[in-house]
Amino acid sequence: MRWTPGNRGNIEDMRGRSAGLRMRAAPFGIGGLVLMLLLSWLTGVDILSLLGGGGGASGPPIESVGTSGRAAGTPEEERLYDMVDNVVEDAHSTWRELLGERFQETRVRLFRDAIDSACGFAQSATGPFYCPADRRVYLDLGFFEDLQRRFGAPGDFAQAYVIAHEVGHHIQTITGIESEVRQLQSSNPSQRNALSVRMELQADCFAGIWGHHADRNAGGVTLEEGDIDEALAAAAAIGDDRLQRRGGGRVSPESFTHGSSQQRVEWFRRGFQGGDPKACDTF
Repeated sequence: MRWTPGNRGNIEDMRGRSAGLRMRAAPFGIGGLVLMLLLSWLTGVDILSLLGGGGGASGPPIESVGTSGRAAGTPEEERLYDMVDNVVEDAHSTWRELLGERFQETRVRLFRDAIDSACGFAQSATGPFYCPADRRVYLDLGFFEDLQRRFGAPGDFAQAYVIAHEVGHHIQTITGIESEVRQLQSSNPSQRNALSVRMELQADCFAGIWGHHADRNAGGVTLEEGDIDEALAAAAAIGDDRLQRRGGGRVSPESFTHGSSQQRVEWFRRGFQGGDPKACDTF
């Protein structure tokens, strides 16, 4: 994939903020705080946020502390910064053309280690995510190294696929799909995971649509031989079935939230081949 650095207007650089936490009137000392952080890491549940919310005998409020402003990165980080900015700009061009006046831009918030979003506290281990509450994509650039080394999906177009997938969630939000699905999940709790899978597969298809249009946009992305194979490899690498096998457990389709490797590859390919959002009706 070839691309040209732009003006970085699609990035909100939060890497200069510390990932520290400040407790107001905390009922336990630093040892208790360390224990809570360890339990959060082990269980994957943000226990500190649970202590700080709700009613009754809840714990003290928690807030982020640290400095704001752009952080100095390594040359590789700066290259990735420009790549992310350019892919988002190119995706904006695609969806502006397809949606017309309904289109609204998003931004990518880059962070290191952990961040508070409008959707809650998140750590780098969460991976890239989109928050519909503030309509932002959140990304720790270190994920791209994991994508290559841990998941065996190298290449800049594999990285671009991940970004385009998260932009796909933004498209679901501004077109009303996301809110409709959340309402269905609320009224049909037994279908929560199945509906989540459909949402994720549609975002994969939307990523494929961007890939279809990438060569034609003014954003500056040009596909090269092998790029689509990189995206398909990334889609396969992060399928629920493959991730469950890597985790040493059995494959449990009923617990899928993003879809199998085969499904993710199939829906990305559908979007890429046709370039038409109508082909992405996973519902």
